Formats: sequence, C-alpha cells, structure tokens
Amino acid sequence: MSNTAKRLEIERCDKLDSFTLEEVSEYMEQNYAKNSIDCRNWVDKYPYQPVTTFAAAYSSKYIYIDYFVRGNYLKAVNYIDNSPVNQDSCVEFFVKKADDELYYNFEFNCIGTAHCKKRIRRDDSTPLSQEELSSIKRFSSCGTRPFEEMEGLFAWNLIVAIPLSIIKINVKCAPIYLKGNFYKCGDKTSMPHYLSWSQIDTPNPDFHRPEFFGDIILR
Repeated sequence: MSNTAKRLEIERCDKLDSFTLEEVSEYMEQNYAKNSIDCRNWVDKYPYQPVTTFAAAYSSKYIYIDYFVRGNYLKAVNYIDNSPVNQDSCVEFFVKKADDELYYNFEFNCIGTAHCKKRIRRDDSTPLSQEELSSIKRFSSCGTRPFEEMEGLFAWNLIVAIPLSIIKINVKCAPIYLKGNFYKCGDKTSMPHYLSWSQIDTPNPDFHRPEFFGDIILR
C-alpha cells in the first residue's frame, strides 16, 4: 500500500459562532462539501465500511466538524468524558501544527462523549483538563443518553466545535498549515471497523501515526 496523503482546505465563516450547533449542522449540510472517510486500510481483517462523511469550517474561535454516519450497528455505552469512546460507534479527528511534533486526538462516540488528549506519541500523552473538555461543544442526533448496541439501519449526525485555543491556533496568522486525519471506528461493536480519511500504511489498525496525516489548511 502506498501512502496517498489527502489535502483539505477549510474556509473561515465567523457567523457560525452566532448559530446553535443544530443550526450550524443545517447550514453546513446546505453549503459545505462532504469529505469521505472511506480508506479501508486493513480490509482483509476489517471489511465492514459504514458510510461516513464530514464537512469542516472554522471561525475566529472554533473549528467545526459535522460528521454523518450510516451503518448497521449503533452503540454508546460510554457517557463520561475521557472514557474509551473508541469502543462505541465513534468518529475521531487527530490534528497537529505542521511544524510541531505534538498532536491532539479528539474522539467522540455517537452521543458526543469525548476522549481528548495531547500527545507526543501513543504512549506519551496528557489528557485535556475538565475545563478544556467542557469547552468543546457537541450536538448529536442520537441525544446524550447511553445505550447498549442496537442492530438495524441507522443514520446519525454529530457536530462538534473545538476551540482553536486548545490547539494553540491564532487565526490572525491565516493561512494556517496543519496536519491531521479523520477516522471512523468501533472497536467493541459487533462489526469492528477502522476507517480513515487519509490512507495509513501499517500492518494493523493504528490511528496514532502522524506520518500518515494529510494536509489541512485553514484559509
């Protein structure tokens, strides 16, 4: 497998800050292109591929990511921030400044429970503070109550607003060059899966690989 890193340009839209997250989702649905999270890097072991897309925008305060997922299973047993949401129906965003070794992982299950840390590598990390976690805004079409896995055909939407201050980004310096990746996973679901936006070339699932991050530019 060759590394075919993606490139994403994200446009600024300050008026999003005056909307509720539900309104932001509706606006982005109508006005922003959708990007697919469809790289099945380990297809022989994990062939299941729920349809997953995202749209992204940023303002003077936040980066907005609007995820849409359609699949056959839905699970959200984790309801306390920094619990292992990757075991549920989960979407993720990993990001770093282009010239920095420090990266951030923002992981959310389908009810918006977050698991977020800043890292040098997988085994060298610092959890975000409770204040930082609370500052990440989230709205899910699934609500906020936890539930055991359900089987059927489910379509769900999750929008998050991550403060740029957490990532230490100053929008006055735009364009801003970042590296990152977007993921869909479900480690402990009936159909485990590990999808990425930008391709990963490793023998086994491993999202903590900044060398495979794509290029992200805040215009």
